[in-house]
Amino acid sequence: MPKVINPSIPLNGLFAVAKPSGITCMSMLNKIRSLLCESPLFVDPSPDKTIKQKRRKQKGGGPVKIGQGGTLDPLADGVLVIGIGKGTKSLGEFINSTKEYRSTGILGCETDSYDSDGARVRLAPWTHVTRSDVEKVLAQFRGPIKQMPPVYSALKMDGKPLYEYAREGKPLPRPIVARDAHVYDLELVDWREAYSEENPTGHKYIWPTKELLEEDREQAEKVKSLLIQADAARPTEDPVPPTTTHLIAEAQYKATNDPTKTAETLASSGTPPAFVIKMTVSSGTYVRSIVHDIGLALGSAAHVVTLKRTKQGDFSLGDDDGSGGDCVPWHVFEKAFQDHDNGVLASPVEARADESLRAEWEKEIFFRWHEK
Repeated sequence: MPKVINPSIPLNGLFAVAKPSGITCMSMLNKIRSLLCESPLFVDPSPDKTIKQKRRKQKGGGPVKIGQGGTLDPLADGVLVIGIGKGTKSLGEFINSTKEYRSTGILGCETDSYDSDGARVRLAPWTHVTRSDVEKVLAQFRGPIKQMPPVYSALKMDGKPLYEYAREGKPLPRPIVARDAHVYDLELVDWREAYSEENPTGHKYIWPTKELLEEDREQAEKVKSLLIQADAARPTEDPVPPTTTHLIAEAQYKATNDPTKTAETLASSGTPPAFVIKMTVSSGTYVRSIVHDIGLALGSAAHVVTLKRTKQGDFSLGDDDGSGGDCVPWHVFEKAFQDHDNGVLASPVEARADESLRAEWEKEIFFRWHEK
């Protein structure tokens, strides 16, 4: 899908944005839509089109149709493909395309969301893990793999949340069906010890301080027990997801160890190292689960502290902020939002033909525009 040198106006097609961490994709789309709806490059002033746009506006969408081709969590940053007008029909290709990610995981701590936005649920030994250990275990995560979403998420079976089965004391009808995923490439690109006076370039990531409420922890333990019981009936030829294997091992560990005492010891052991991996994966792959399961394979625990989508389909990030790649850097839009709030007028209709009259953000999109 090559860039278009002279796209037709109003624009119907695709562009990508370098999403920053800390903002939801929906919030981004709403902000960008507010700019597009006032731009002559995106709004068709012809009478027949105006009627359709007014109808769309009455439905709450505004005069410009906009969508995204594969959401990112608030924690994540990187390539976000956006479709405009007829371009929204092509977004499915990007949702189902292979994607490239770069992620940082920190050892020794598992969270309920498998990332640093979640609550701490388990601490594990980490001092035995080396860079070489990480490189060795990556082999088992390449190729076709089985995955499960976080056990603490709102998993359902037959439309019923698992925690309701646990609350009612009922067994699960069958084992959880793991999701098929394919990891085409996976490699360790960095191993980072923690910051100290002796290591001033070390990482400064820390475990979350938030912990699960006791009520939520008890409920989660019941759900884990249900998963283990249901998996006892799993056919021998059906591969067991790493998450389930861990649940069984965790139950055995708790039977012979004091988890409170263990947690106190681990929490006082200092800051563990972090590892950085890059991967190319199929659509629907849980990147957070890969980091989590790597921690399990190392005889430890791990959760995601950074997650960056570096490529999706034909769009690549380039530098971290999108510079040099196929994405519009987010700071370009931030400047446009600020100008809008300060009363800067939208581009005149003459900007459709005269590039010099266009706003900077319009020029950036135009330069990176793709059409089917």
